[in-house]
Amino acid sequence: MEQSVEAMSTIPTRMYEAWNRGDVPGFFADFAEDAVFAELEGTIYTRRQDMIAAHETLFDTVLKGSRLERGEVHFARLVSPGVGVVHSRVGIRMPGEAEPPATRFSMQLFVVVWREERWVVVALENARLLSLEMMAALEN
Repeated sequence: MEQSVEAMSTIPTRMYEAWNRGDVPGFFADFAEDAVFAELEGTIYTRRQDMIAAHETLFDTVLKGSRLERGEVHFARLVSPGVGVVHSRVGIRMPGEAEPPATRFSMQLFVVVWREERWVVVALENARLLSLEMMAALEN
């Protein structure tokens, strides 16, 4: 693999593909062992093994059969030699749904570093995408 923006941009796609196979270890395969993951509901994981364990439980229950769809990388850039950021967005479609609903889209900000001849995720923040109208509805 090469140390390029294009190479780091492939991480989200590999994650989507692993999710859609139900492969939790594969979903986190590009993460460093000591990566930090800030989940959309506020949980913060500081070890890849903890991320895997928590998500295996979710995949066996509330996320069983779900699929990540309409994922895309909005931008990726090198911020210094060996350090980059990737911003992506994706929706979750549950079994029986034709499309992911607007309320189930999220955005991710990855911090990646070049280690052992590949890009590795050292931090990821996952946040729900909400319009101003959706936020107002939640507040009322």
